[in-house]
Amino acid sequence: MNKPRPTRKLAELTAEFMADAFKKQGFASTELVTRWKDIAGAEIAAFAEPVKLQWPRTPEGEHPEPATLVLRAEGPAALEIQHQTHVILERVNRFFGWQAVGRIALRQAPLSKPKPRPTPPKIDPVETAKVAATLSDITDDELRMALARLGAAVKKG
Repeated sequence: MNKPRPTRKLAELTAEFMADAFKKQGFASTELVTRWKDIAGAEIAAFAEPVKLQWPRTPEGEHPEPATLVLRAEGPAALEIQHQTHVILERVNRFFGWQAVGRIALRQAPLSKPKPRPTPPKIDPVETAKVAATLSDITDDELRMALARLGAAVKKG
């Protein structure tokens, strides 16, 4: 008999793929990007986002130099972000637990805002009732109505 697989969160499944993409931008972990609002604060995160970490080349055996954090900032907000670089440096290094970042470089560009989710289409209650009438074999009322709404949405779309 087959055992059911444990359910996993989507974040767990995509973590490996995302980690590779972030490594190409110099991020050792995805957390600086995914938790940016928590690290930098909402007031800074509203106008700036991390693009990459640039690590200087260090000769073999020498202590590595701190990285440069490249931030994307929107237009006029870039000047304000520039004035807050010492605060950002302190917060980022506190997050890492060591002085990982030594300076910040700004790039003026629009932030990559998440696209708003489209609003689900309105489901016609008359069509839902028609579909529900065809589901008389289902005794559970909640399940029958959920299937009816699904059927009405499929018919509409």
